[in-house]
Amino acid sequence: MPARRFPAFPALTALLAVAALAGCAPQAGGSPSPASPSAPASATALSGAAAATATATATATATAVPSSAAPSPVAAQPKPAAPSPSLVTPKAPAPAPATRLALSVSAPGGQLSLVRGGPAQEFGITLRNGNTRAYGHLLLAFQMEILLGRAGDVPASGDEFLLERRDPATGAWRTVPLRIANDVLPAAVLQGGTPLARDAVRTERFRLRALATGATGSTPLMVTLVDTDSDSRVGSLSLPHTTTRR
Repeated sequence: MPARRFPAFPALTALLAVAALAGCAPQAGGSPSPASPSAPASATALSGAAAATATATATATATAVPSSAAPSPVAAQPKPAAPSPSLVTPKAPAPAPATRLALSVSAPGGQLSLVRGGPAQEFGITLRNGNTRAYGHLLLAFQMEILLGRAGDVPASGDEFLLERRDPATGAWRTVPLRIANDVLPAAVLQGGTPLARDAVRTERFRLRALATGATGSTPLMVTLVDTDSDSRVGSLSLPHTTTRR
């Protein structure tokens, strides 16, 4: 037997749908059911508030934590303390260069210009010791070569010159030997002398007079410094000299 077909009732179907929706509506004064259409709205509001809070927290956290790209501050390194002056070991001074005994002479005009029978002329001899050694006995020895003489000279009847040394203690002038010869006097025959310490300086004053009789001419006054303890010559110089007649 063929199946029966029921006629469609569109109006009835629409009416049933309206009734179903009306049954789900909330009751007056009652709490909305879990299936109420208002629940999704509340959930949406809460979700928005939570999102805003999370965003604010993330922003605050990002602001409080410095970026890892920013350079970290470097602590200043303390400078090493300078050593105390009392703890610094002083350097030993460099040794002074070695110096030796020196001899020099000074005279007006740099020479002796004498006249027979005239006044004496003074000159000074300076002994300047070095830092090498001290001397116990130093002696100044004087010598002149024989003058050849000129026509009209009066032959000497005795000594032709008088050499004197000024005593620094009394100021008196005392006679000093003057050798007239053309040879060299050996240092071993000399004796006496005075000490001279290291770096000591001493100037001795002398004067030379040409006596009334004797030859005239020019010859240097030779001065030799002798260490009589070792019989050795330790210095020498010469002073130009000329003697004329009146």
